[in-house]
Amino acid sequence: MTTVTRGAAARLLARSTSEEETRRLGATLARRLAPDGTLLLSGDLGAGKTVLAQGIGAGLGIPPAEVQSPTYTLVREHRTAGGGPGAARLIHLDLYRLDPDEALEMGVEELLAGGGVKVVEWAERLPFAVPGALHLELRRAGPARELWQVAGDPETNFPEETDPT
Repeated sequence: MTTVTRGAAARLLARSTSEEETRRLGATLARRLAPDGTLLLSGDLGAGKTVLAQGIGAGLGIPPAEVQSPTYTLVREHRTAGGGPGAARLIHLDLYRLDPDEALEMGVEELLAGGGVKVVEWAERLPFAVPGALHLELRRAGPARELWQVAGDPETNFPEETDPT
């Protein structure tokens, strides 16, 4: 099972005070993740994981309204309009309802090895490590949300208005 590390290993990347700001952070992350990167997301219910995924979709050219929480469907696949050879692909997984053994049985490992940008909500339920993945945790900080890097190298420069310093 993937462990979320808090404390010295985690690094504050950004702070958001609205869903729109969180979506902008996601759009910025999309540039880092395209074409085949993996983002592992952790955080409490309502922390903003799906909103961040909507921003990633928007950054790839997928309308944010199409990126819904896959809590009950477990996996949703999105492609940019046209779906041709240059189309972006987003695989959005939500492991909230699964235990680690069930995640393994449903073939999550194969999905993560495939093409496209992969976003995994409730990544702490993965029963294996994902080499090269960026692992972020969303935390509530009063009315704001904070985006913490748990593992991976984001190589991302966030816009000034989201800089945590």
